[in-house]
Amino acid sequence: MTAATDPSTDPVSDSSTGPATDPLSDPPPESGSVIPGAGPAARPGERATVRLREDGPAEPPRYAPEWLQLREAADAEARAALLLDPLRIHLSGLPNPHGGLVVHDLGCGTGSMGRWLAPRLDGAQHWILHDRDPYLLHFAAVASPHEAADGSRVSVETRRGDVARLTPDSLTGAHLVTASALLDVLTHEEVATLAAACAGAGCPALLTLSVAGRVDLTPAHPMDAEITEAFNAHQRRDGLLGPDAVDVACDAFGERGATVHVHPSAWRLGPEHRELTAQWLRGWVGAAVEQWPELKERAEGYLAERLAACAAGELKAVVHHSDLLALPRPTGGAG
Repeated sequence: MTAATDPSTDPVSDSSTGPATDPLSDPPPESGSVIPGAGPAARPGERATVRLREDGPAEPPRYAPEWLQLREAADAEARAALLLDPLRIHLSGLPNPHGGLVVHDLGCGTGSMGRWLAPRLDGAQHWILHDRDPYLLHFAAVASPHEAADGSRVSVETRRGDVARLTPDSLTGAHLVTASALLDVLTHEEVATLAAACAGAGCPALLTLSVAGRVDLTPAHPMDAEITEAFNAHQRRDGLLGPDAVDVACDAFGERGATVHVHPSAWRLGPEHRELTAQWLRGWVGAAVEQWPELKERAEGYLAERLAACAAGELKAVVHHSDLLALPRPTGGAG
């Protein structure tokens, strides 16, 4: 067993394997509540990473499938497709791998990264989906894409895994590592571990949708900057990188010889995204208040005003993120 796997590794050779339970068949969250993942963790001190669960009583999911589905379309629209050309060029220079490209998707959630990327790459692919939550892994497996851009077969397997313990051995045979909305919930040490593992395995990393610490709301409000500052402080709690993650990752991959490309990948939310915007607002303001409780009374009025504007179709939000592509140092004496 490698450091990134455990005995519950669950190979899935076809996305139709097993019963396809609908995660959204559960009752919807109560009006005004925050879906897990959109806002602060349910218990103080919890960290939304891809760490393995400890054996013990079942926990409520920290990233609810409802939240991941709600944001999937906005994520897909935001991801920096311009980074795919240098990635394709790199992958085309690899020896034709037996069985196709092997892609490790870290913190896969319900598998949205695979659904976005696999149909944009040519050739057979085998995706290894890592997450701490077996419930999410199940949905990622059953909803995985079947075909690459050229019609080649895409297969998947799932692993419960811990990104903080990744090693080059964990990525043996990997041609690509991906993740979405992951870097900002890691520490400096964990990002260094990830960069070292990718460098040791000689594989590129496409790491999308890391928070950039900036939000633009239209119309503007006097509290916008204060809420943003408090939210960013919440993102940096307990040594997490939050908005500093992309800069730290650029340094970590660059120090290990990688060529790093960064491109903006903002959510652009308008009247057609009312449900997502409302959930994002509740989580954004909730995290700010959790960090700075003295904001609570004013923030309640601010949130009510913002939600009313959202419901009326009068609010627009640009939530800034960044995508990062790290291409490893060429081998065979080049570069």
